[in-house]
This record gives sequence, structure tokens and C-alpha cells, in this order.
Amino acid sequence: MEWPLLASLAEDDRRAVLAATRLRRFARSEVVVHEGDPADSLHLVESGRLAVRVSTSGGERATLNILGPGDYFGELSLLDGRPPVRSASIVALEAAQTRSLPASTFRELRDRSRGAQQLLLALLARRVEELSARVVEVMYEGLDRRVHRRLHELAELYADGAPGPVVVPLTQELLAELVGGTRPSVNQVLQRLVAQGVVDLGRGRITVVDRATLARKAG
Repeated sequence: MEWPLLASLAEDDRRAVLAATRLRRFARSEVVVHEGDPADSLHLVESGRLAVRVSTSGGERATLNILGPGDYFGELSLLDGRPPVRSASIVALEAAQTRSLPASTFRELRDRSRGAQQLLLALLARRVEELSARVVEVMYEGLDRRVHRRLHELAELYADGAPGPVVVPLTQELLAELVGGTRPSVNQVLQRLVAQGVVDLGRGRITVVDRATLARKAG
């Protein structure tokens, strides 16, 4: 597959990076990495969807994001200094594949390629932008808009580029975690979308019927 995040590398270096990766396969519900474990590799998501989960101070679980093909995690492992630890657990929501790049291999490449350093900066900058956008959303956007945006993003992720209705095989509980709301309040938003013909609800799934309207609502 194409890896836009590797675009800053010269062709030879891009091939070298991919050649140095190890293909890893994960079954549904399998934990890819555990929160708190040493971070020693970058993972490029090749197929499947994965959840980014953290533990709260109260011992509960929170889902921060859903990753799909072309996404990545573990970029902090590429930084110099003391090896960092995983800031979140990554769990496969379905059968998934990643390409794992050891941090040591990346450092060797960085010593001879300026593009590798630019790649690291691009990865970190993209992550900061994503986190900043989420913080602004939580602070200044209402729950309806947050639900519309996350659901639109999920629909695009699960559509794989295909047109028409798309089934998002996630529970309302998980969607509530993603938007920082409660399940009852998120259900109210979804019920309004059902009444407008935008979505259908089923057990463990949300079907986005009218993607164009949802995109407009998401802004």
C-alpha cells in the first residue's frame, strides 16, 4: 500500500525503511501493545482497525481514537534519550496487520538521511495537530457536533473509499468514549439522527445511511 507519511524520504530510503519493518498480524481483540510497556518501535497500520485506549485514574478505560490503514503509532519511540513507555494500549478491533519498525533501525537511517529526521518531525507535528484539535473540540464544541464529527470520521474509515451507506461496527458505549460523553446523552444525539434519516441503529453497530448530510453536520 501507499504510505503518505513516508513521502519526505528519498525513494531508496523509503524502500529501506519498509524493508526493515516486520509484518505483524493480530487477531480480533488482541492487544498489540500495552500501556506502560517500553516503547521501542513505530508501527505502520497496514490493514484492519485498532483502538487506542488508556486507563483513567479511577481505573476505568477510555478510548481515545480508532486507527485504520495508513495510520501509525509509537512515534515517541523514535526520539533520542531514555526509551519512553507506551502512553496507551492498542487493541485490534478486527484482524489487523502492522509493519513494525525498530527504533534502532530508524536511528541508523537518520544518521545518513536528512529525510528521516524530517519524517520524525512530520509524525510528531501531525500528532500535535490532532491532539490540539481534539482539545479545542472538547472545550468549545457541543456534544452534537462532536458526535457528528467522530461518526463522520468513522464512516469514512470503514467505507474504504466505497460510496453509499456504511456500517460502523462499534457500540454506542465506544462512541461515547471517543466523544467524551455518556452513553445516554450520545444515544439522544443518535436518535435525532435516526429521526432525520441519517443513521440506523442496530446491536453493536451504527449504519450511516446519508453520509452527505452527516458530513454537513460535522462541518
